Amino acid sequence: MPLYRHVLPFAPPLHAQPLATDGWHFFSGNGPAAALQLPPAWPSLWLPLRGRMTMQAPDAHWCLHSGEAQLWRGTGLHVQSSHEARWLALAAPPEVWNRHFSALRPDEEPLPWRGEADGVHDAMEAVARDDCALDSLIAALLERQRDVAACLPRCRGRTLAHRRQALLRLLLLRHLMQCHVDADDDATIDVPWLAARAHYSPGHLIRLHRAVFGETPSDYFSRLRHARAWDLVRGTDMPVATITHKLGFESQSAFCRAFKHAFGMTATEARRRETDACAA
Repeated sequence: MPLYRHVLPFAPPLHAQPLATDGWHFFSGNGPAAALQLPPAWPSLWLPLRGRMTMQAPDAHWCLHSGEAQLWRGTGLHVQSSHEARWLALAAPPEVWNRHFSALRPDEEPLPWRGEADGVHDAMEAVARDDCALDSLIAALLERQRDVAACLPRCRGRTLAHRRQALLRLLLLRHLMQCHVDADDDATIDVPWLAARAHYSPGHLIRLHRAVFGETPSDYFSRLRHARAWDLVRGTDMPVATITHKLGFESQSAFCRAFKHAFGMTATEARRRETDACAA
């Protein structure tokens, strides 16, 4: 199966001709002119080697930084790199991914994740030099998604395909919540909003999310928001009133109560401890 190579921004614009559907596409890019938009259904792997990449999909935008990697499988994705960025990406139609995954581990398909690039970084660098390294990269990806794949048996559905589709929907919703918190977006995000994007009823979404992940969507969102609050309190000198607004709490007193309940101390005490630790 062929592996087509593209170097951006020096190659002709990708929209000038459709991408071949009979194999893999490996991209290497540098600088701000390296913008890329792939066919909506294509899974893709992204690895910033330097700088950051701005990722945009319907309902969400986020940044991927050096040291991170992401396997995206969802709606259409548009990517723009920063001025100093250097990055690698791999994309192909779903049937190409599925064929290679199942060849190494039966019934496996690529599942979306985002996190540290451990194990994937070296494999992607090897593919940049040698087509034959692709099998090692697929093996690294299978290992990287092991924790995500462990959730699959807890999904409901008559067939493996139905269970996998349910997991993909839940993972996308969790990604949307993560993007919302990371962006300090104070707009309302609630279970009905999430359920509409997964084409579930709110009640069904709550039951399914709890069965698969052991917590409701609201529980997960609260954990993310508390972690972000901790980072802002400990890592910045931003006023508590500003943090309250950024994270969408209804009032400063509500934020303070939630912070103390989550961490056993007030925001002022947490900030003082960080100051004392730095001074020591």
